[in-house]
Amino acid sequence: MKRTRIAFFMFLLSFPMVHGCSCNGFPIPPLPEKLLGHCIYKNAFAGFQECKEYLGDWTVSEVTNDCKSNGSEIVLDKKCGIPEAERYGDCIFIVDKGKNKYTRVEIPGKDPNKCASMIRGCQFFGGGSFVPTPLCGGKVENNNETLPVFQQPDYTCKAPKAGEAPGKGPNGQVCTWSTISGATEEGRNFEDYGNCDKVRTQRPYRAVPPNSTASDADARLNDPAYAKENEWVKSQLRAAACVCCHTTNAPKGPANWFLESKPNWVNSFGPLGLAMGAGWINTVSFGAYPPDQNNGFTRATPDNVGHSAFPTTDDARMRRFFEAELAHRGKKREDFASQKDGYTPLDIQLTYVPTSCTPEQAIASDGTITWIGGPARYLYVLAGDASSPGVPPNLDIPKGTLWRVDVDWKSGTPFASGSIKYGVLPEGLKQTFPKEGKPEPLVSGKTYYLYVLKDIAFPLTRCLLKAP
Repeated sequence: MKRTRIAFFMFLLSFPMVHGCSCNGFPIPPLPEKLLGHCIYKNAFAGFQECKEYLGDWTVSEVTNDCKSNGSEIVLDKKCGIPEAERYGDCIFIVDKGKNKYTRVEIPGKDPNKCASMIRGCQFFGGGSFVPTPLCGGKVENNNETLPVFQQPDYTCKAPKAGEAPGKGPNGQVCTWSTISGATEEGRNFEDYGNCDKVRTQRPYRAVPPNSTASDADARLNDPAYAKENEWVKSQLRAAACVCCHTTNAPKGPANWFLESKPNWVNSFGPLGLAMGAGWINTVSFGAYPPDQNNGFTRATPDNVGHSAFPTTDDARMRRFFEAELAHRGKKREDFASQKDGYTPLDIQLTYVPTSCTPEQAIASDGTITWIGGPARYLYVLAGDASSPGVPPNLDIPKGTLWRVDVDWKSGTPFASGSIKYGVLPEGLKQTFPKEGKPEPLVSGKTYYLYVLKDIAFPLTRCLLKAP
């Protein structure tokens, strides 16, 4: 792993979410006594130092390379040792149970008000098990729940609701992609035609309080021109999958801004969300459909980086509205110059630059593929100069993809390292690319990019290797 999962997901907690879904942790596993050493590194996302211990049957080479990937040097044969009074607890990860490999990350801090966030960061987003210190109450919550599986988008057509006009699909039906990037027909409600339960598996969702300006009185609502634009934007968002997390219908409550917020729903936004809407922040990593596949709705893509984060049938109009909101709050584009992207973890994944594989990450002469990090749901073999995969629908099969196999999210079981041979599709898996036939053969001595994920946005192995 080139970045620790705990660093990746602890950062998610402090980020104002635009879309999301909550993930839950695992029971605490028994840990081996064997200690290889520890690695002290700076969590690049949260801005504080952490310490990770390597437990079990790791090799010195493995722990050395893992620590180097976090910009630090391994300390062999010694524990971390952050005092209990100075840390929230430990986050434990099963890296590879079959090979008896575990890590324990000590999370420093002294503010008991942050305990809930730290537990959530470890369990819900990181997929680990949290062991709290006395500072955080010495108990683990929600440790009997499992991490939800990312449900791939599907396209469904339904008869229009009673009283609504015929749809534009076959036989007057309304056709909609059930995905974060999806939108139903303009003037309709996504909740009536899409599957929000599916959508909420595709991002870390949790209830987040609205911005402090949410309840502010707003005389602009008395201006007919403003009120008209306000309602148009609201109707655009209601037709999009945004409603799955940003209305009071969301199962745990809205995630920050929400359409029912009074007196003016727009005031529930924070400045960052407004800047995304204005296209001032790059949100390409969210993924997008072309408008002809998404009922005319579009948003930021690699070809249109400056478009709004929000699906819309009129991008220029959408951006003007959010630019006006930012001006109303005294904000300028340069205020967001340091915010290079809209959902940093996804951007880091999309722009990740791989380094050389370790011996445990390889394609053997008989085609057997091995990796570290545990069982996987997605496996790619790409050209050595290919970009890193992102999220569906438009970023998950980058140019240079040679082979991709997946576990079916409904019934499939994650597959173990060493259980797959290149170009040979095991029973129970599906080949997503190429759509038909076998992938092109590997060329001995040529460099390839091995990319393996526990699930979408949960990378296990991302590295370069030479074919034998």
